[in-house]
Amino acid sequence: MAHQTTTERRAARVRRAVKAAANGRPRLSVHRSSKNIYAQIIDDAAGVTLAAASTLDASLKSSLKTGADKAAAEAVGKLVAERAVAAGVKEVVFDRGRFIYHGRVKALADAAREGGLEF
Repeated sequence: MAHQTTTERRAARVRRAVKAAANGRPRLSVHRSSKNIYAQIIDDAAGVTLAAASTLDASLKSSLKTGADKAAAEAVGKLVAERAVAAGVKEVVFDRGRFIYHGRVKALADAAREGGLEF
């Protein structure tokens, strides 16, 4: 029997609450590693990703000093918002996963709001 780690339990708990509050809106899911940050907009009803962006995108990678700072998170937030609006998504629900809403995660969320997403 496999046991979940505390971070896996936190991620599941946050995701469950986010899905309950979504009311059919897609969720903006964020993942950060020590070197990069990733964001994707997921339609849970259909099980598809509508838009995605990360510091590994060719368009961003060359212009960033590193993928692991607030400037990189802001760039990813703007890019994912731009792609979401192009895909016809304006309202989302924010899924921070197992990460605290602080630092890079908060910078990405603020940039996504500036880019035209509402949450």
